[in-house]
Amino acid sequence: LQPFTGELGRDGDHSEIHLDGVELDEAEAGGSRFSESAMTGVTFSGGAFDRVRLDDVWIARSRWIGGTWSEAQLLNVTILDSVLAGVQSYGSQWRRVVIQDCKIDSLNLRGTKLQDVQFRDCDLTEVDFGDATLNGVTFPGSAIRRARFGKATVKKVDFRGARELDVAQGWDALRGAVITGSQLMEAAPALAQALGIVV
Repeated sequence: LQPFTGELGRDGDHSEIHLDGVELDEAEAGGSRFSESAMTGVTFSGGAFDRVRLDDVWIARSRWIGGTWSEAQLLNVTILDSVLAGVQSYGSQWRRVVIQDCKIDSLNLRGTKLQDVQFRDCDLTEVDFGDATLNGVTFPGSAIRRARFGKATVKKVDFRGARELDVAQGWDALRGAVITGSQLMEAAPALAQALGIVV
């Protein structure tokens, strides 16, 4: 990989590059493509990355603070030991994505299609999966807090490995998802409320 020393712009095409220790403040890189590349210690503060495409990209120890990543396409992407806070990634497509040891807060994935996505050992707080399509999504070792799944479509979604499961909205949309008996007991009050059952 070649060190990247230039500037990001809209509709760029970047292949086999390494972004290291870069701070990107309000960058405008919408429509850009990154392939067979790596990003380490990168900070994305705000900015516009709409319709960006990441193919075979490895990311570690990076931070996303705000910013628009709407209609992004992620394919064969690994994100390790990173922070995503307030990122707008609605209407995107994530396929074969692994997110591990990350802190994720207020991530907007409304209308996003997630296929074969793993959240491993992550802390997910107030992530919005509303209207999203989840197929083959798992959460081993992750804590899910105040997640929203309203009007989501799920298939082969497995919560059994999650160490915490707190759904603020959309229990009724999780028909077909797999949970453990203990998770069911903990979720019983919220499930009863969602189904209109008075206890």
